[in-house]
Amino acid sequence: MFSHTNQDGILSVFFNQMKIIEHTAEHPVLMLQRNNATIDMYRGNYFIDDTVEETLVLDVCTISEAYIEGRGVCILHFSGGLYHLTCELSELDSRLIMRFSPLPQPYNRLVLHLFAEEREHIWGCGEQFSYFDLRGRNYPLWTQEQGVGRNKHTHITQIADERDRAGGDYHTTFYPQTTFVSSRGYFLHANTDGYADFDFSQDHVHRLLFWEVPSSLVISVKPSLLEVVQDISSLLGRQPLLPDWVYDGIILGIQGGTKVLLDKLASMEAFSTPVNGIWIQDWQGEKYTSFGKRLCWNWQWDKELYPGLDGVIDSLKERGIGVLGYINPYVLKDYPLFTEAAGKGYLGRNSQGEPYLVDFGEFDAGVVDFTNPEAVQWYEKVIQDEMISLGLRGWMADFGEYLPHDIMLHNGRSALLEHNPWPGYWAQVNKQAIAKAGKSNEILYFMRSGSALSLSSCPMMWAGDQNVDWSEDDGLPSALCAALSLSMSGMGLHHSDIGGYTTLYGMKRSKELLLRWCEFAAFTPLMRTHEGNRPAENWQFDSDEETIQFFARMTRLHVALKPYLKEVVRENAEQGIPVMRPLFLHYPEETFFNHKDSYLLGRDLLVAPVLKEGEASRKLVLPSGRWVHLFTKERFQGGSCCVDAPLGMPPVFFREESAFASLFHSISTEMELQP
Repeated sequence: MFSHTNQDGILSVFFNQMKIIEHTAEHPVLMLQRNNATIDMYRGNYFIDDTVEETLVLDVCTISEAYIEGRGVCILHFSGGLYHLTCELSELDSRLIMRFSPLPQPYNRLVLHLFAEEREHIWGCGEQFSYFDLRGRNYPLWTQEQGVGRNKHTHITQIADERDRAGGDYHTTFYPQTTFVSSRGYFLHANTDGYADFDFSQDHVHRLLFWEVPSSLVISVKPSLLEVVQDISSLLGRQPLLPDWVYDGIILGIQGGTKVLLDKLASMEAFSTPVNGIWIQDWQGEKYTSFGKRLCWNWQWDKELYPGLDGVIDSLKERGIGVLGYINPYVLKDYPLFTEAAGKGYLGRNSQGEPYLVDFGEFDAGVVDFTNPEAVQWYEKVIQDEMISLGLRGWMADFGEYLPHDIMLHNGRSALLEHNPWPGYWAQVNKQAIAKAGKSNEILYFMRSGSALSLSSCPMMWAGDQNVDWSEDDGLPSALCAALSLSMSGMGLHHSDIGGYTTLYGMKRSKELLLRWCEFAAFTPLMRTHEGNRPAENWQFDSDEETIQFFARMTRLHVALKPYLKEVVRENAEQGIPVMRPLFLHYPEETFFNHKDSYLLGRDLLVAPVLKEGEASRKLVLPSGRWVHLFTKERFQGGSCCVDAPLGMPPVFFREESAFASLFHSISTEMELQP
């Protein structure tokens, strides 16, 4: 139910007794702006300057009520000088719906101020890597490369900016989403495709700026934060159950040809490592640049690099091991698929009507136009004929965030409005291709870029291209922050490259980092390794015997958790409760509101991974109740504690009263007996 009051010059609007809007002439709810934007894109990194040329304050607000299609509607009338704008409030499915009238000319920006409290906490906005609690900062919501380092004060980011305009910032992300959750007990989702900027830096208002008027704003108020998060995915969609094979081992990222694949697999199996998949991202061939090893983006099996791959796929399948590949929404210039797509008019065009070529770093590619239904069907068939028919069990569906702002598309809509939803279109292409092949319960694809469409179209996210280091903004800790922020945006399935990816400017993956990341991955829905962009410079899963044994042990632990993991994935699919979740969803205490270094895996496991180099212990706070250390079986009461955390024994605790307590006890006993 929504209601309103107007006393002493203060107009307040409430929904389910929660104050949403507070308007006065001095602090108005709405402003209009006439802005001039300049946009520059360099290899997926965007540089946007939105200069304010004029601001109009709509300082007068009156209210009226009406019935439209049998429903009670409240209409807010905002005006300033000769201009006015209306906001229609109604209730649908127990949520508040806000709809605005079009912007009057010449204004092209809408600024909305929502009521806020000084001690309020904010989470969500898609996948955020640096900060979990978003309060105190603004977040431009525009999908792009996450950037190297992601912190303008760090040496790595400064080098990346200086050498290749590639350094990120705290807000740069593959997966922005115009959705946030408030500790006051509500979420807001803006149905908009355009650029937006959500500013949570002020004490008493949240400032939301939109480049287009959203078709609607949706607000849901619930008794608990857990119910708020569940209602996001009820609105936007939920991920399905994972194929059963996903829980049966680790997916090994291997490159370099058929012999390398088989040799590395044999080295891992010699130590009884449960392997459920081999991910060969170079199945379609290699391409080398100054960045390192890249891929040949022509999505057809490279029979020279991988001779006999079809037979290998069949033989490995009989042993319960699948082969996974790689694809993205672009086709490499001067290769067969590019030629075919260009000839049929399936690529986005430049202003001269020719295929728009995007620079991906020393090579160019065309953009498959997902606004063209025929191009979508063609690309679905590429996936079916070249990948599914080959027998691939899944793939990395990479990229999606590079759509140029000035590309011309089949549907005639501005690329400024297609840019943000584009990763969601890409997810839908993969989902439809698999469904049409009748393989929805067998094939898994995972993505780094996303939009609100991804909740219903992408079965698994991965955190993208972390640095092979310990940095808070772009290393191991950022992968955990990313998972938690996505969980508060309604996306419940997430994992990361074990060991990270980006190897530049002297960064090299250490043995310690790889082993600590492996520990973390064992307590996520999916374990998968990546060699990185410069494999020879990184410590790998088979770099020495001790590392192989470590991976074997942690993977066996992960497999032993299968009954529990399947249950929490089912919870996500049916109830919208994310698999990796912040502690406060079950323990709504303010002390946990900014915790981004520990999490709950399901309801019953608390995981506090070691995120700092050289540490052999962890300080943490346990929620109320009785907790049992998974490895030592020591019992703890809720509160602060410090535990030893040697390699191979990350701080993991289970609830003593858990229905899975016998499983957890058996795992800890089994791990004691393993080498």
